[in-house]
Amino acid sequence: MTFDPRPDPLPATADQESVWDYPRPPRIEPTARRLQIRFGGVWIADCKRGLRVLETSHPPTYYLHIDDFIEGTLQRVPKRTSYCEFKGMAAYYDVVSNGHVARAAAWSYPNPTPGSGMMPGYVAVYAGPMDECLVDGERVTPQPGQFYGGWITSHVAGPFKGGPGSMGW
Repeated sequence: MTFDPRPDPLPATADQESVWDYPRPPRIEPTARRLQIRFGGVWIADCKRGLRVLETSHPPTYYLHIDDFIEGTLQRVPKRTSYCEFKGMAAYYDVVSNGHVARAAAWSYPNPTPGSGMMPGYVAVYAGPMDECLVDGERVTPQPGQFYGGWITSHVAGPFKGGPGSMGW
């Protein structure tokens, strides 16, 4: 008998996508959904030209164009990086607004891996430290786990990697 630690996917409704139908390696695609971020009581980003990264078991990770952030809210963290086998070397940013600082709460791929579909000039933000993040006006729930940056909305069905019982998958 073989043990499969992955959970059974939840049934998706007609207006949902199952994260278990997302590919690996991930697919990166443009989205026209309105993406908004509020931090320190200020709306710091409003984007209608984002990207979303879709990867098996993860809710979409949304990337907003850097020009759609209020100037000065993203401050590069020197020497902080991580590596993704699909997207390349990530750079990190502190998010700063109205006297509030969320350390290393945003990241980008300034020199993405060729063929990844990732475009320089786009930044993702962890939803957890923000006051709120919205997709087309719907408040998102952060993907569980300290490492993951997905935004959960009513348009995706899980369960999601990083959530309860997800050890090993």
